[in-house]
Amino acid sequence: MINLITILTLIILISAFPLGYLLAYLCRDELKQGRKWFILLFVVSLVASLIVAFLNFEFKFSIILTLFYICIISLISTWKSYDFKNL
Repeated sequence: MINLITILTLIILISAFPLGYLLAYLCRDELKQGRKWFILLFVVSLVASLIVAFLNFEFKFSIILTLFYICIISLISTWKSYDFKNL
């Protein structure tokens, strides 16, 4: 059975998508220039979340959730930087 923590986690991660689109819309001038930094941020947060997943400490779930949130937002910003109709 799905518990409340799982539902809240999904809601938080799903909220990263509109926030990523909003960030890409508000900062479209900087998307093309910062593309390499968005890619770097995506890769670093993905690798760090995988590393943290194998560690054992108290706040592991919150750190992984935060890193996945950053990963989603940077992935959307990278993706929108290739959308030339918005630039």
